[in-house]
Amino acid sequence: MTDAPALSVTKLSHAYGARKALDDVSFSLERGSFAVLLGLNGAGKSTLFSLVTGLYSAGFGRVDIFGFDVAKQPGEALRRLGVVFQARTLDLELSVTQNLLYHAALHGIGPLEGKRLARESLERAGLADRASDKARDLSGGQMRRVEIARALLHAPKLLLLDEPTVGLDIKARADILAHVRELVRREGLAVLWTTHLIDEIEPGDRVIVLHRGKMLANGTAAEIVRAQGVATIGEAFEGLTAEAIPSPRARGEG
Repeated sequence: MTDAPALSVTKLSHAYGARKALDDVSFSLERGSFAVLLGLNGAGKSTLFSLVTGLYSAGFGRVDIFGFDVAKQPGEALRRLGVVFQARTLDLELSVTQNLLYHAALHGIGPLEGKRLARESLERAGLADRASDKARDLSGGQMRRVEIARALLHAPKLLLLDEPTVGLDIKARADILAHVRELVRREGLAVLWTTHLIDEIEPGDRVIVLHRGKMLANGTAAEIVRAQGVATIGEAFEGLTAEAIPSPRARGEG
C-alpha cells in the first residue's frame, strides 16, 4: 500500500430514496497534498464526507484510504483518517485535555500515552496554555483548533474537514486555514477541505467542484480558471454551475 494515494474515490454514487445525492464521482488525493472540495449547500459535499468516513455505506462505488477499502477494511482505513465535522463536537463541560483523552481512549490509547499525545497536539495547535480550561470558555476559532488537534491525536496521515470555518469571523477563518496549510507543509499531511467559500482557495490549490451530486471540475484553481476563460475561480465556479443547470425547455417547463 506504500504507493497508494491518501484517498481514492471511484465511481461513487449515493441516493436518498429517489433523490441522487452523488452521481458517479471519482477523484484521488495524493499524500502530503491540500485539496478543496468546493460546492454550494446541497452539492453533495456532506454526503461524500459521510461515505469517506464510513458513516454511510455507498450505494455504488468504492472509497480507499491509503489503499484500504473503507467498506471491506474499515479498521485499517479509518485509523489512518482524522475528521473534523461541520457541527461542533467538543463536550463543553469537559476540559480541553479531557476532550482529547476521550478521543485517545476511543482509539485504544492508554491514559499516560494519551496525556503525552494530548500535550503535544495542543502545543502544535498553539493552545498548550488552555489545556485545563473548559471547552465552553474557548472562542469559536480556538474550539476548531482543539478539534483539529483531537483529530490528529492518533497520528493519521489524512485529515478531512467539513466546512470547518462556518460561523467564524474573518480573522479566525484565516487563522484556521493557515494552520491547516502549515500542517500539510510541515508534517506531510493530506487534507481534503470542504467549503462553499471561494475566498478560501489559492491559485495553486487543487479544487474539486461538486454541484448537484456531479463532479464538474478537478484541477488546480489556476487550471480551472484558464479552462473557463475567466479571471477568477469565483467566475469559473459561477460558469460551471450555471452550465450544469438545465434550461426550462430541457426540464420540460414552458
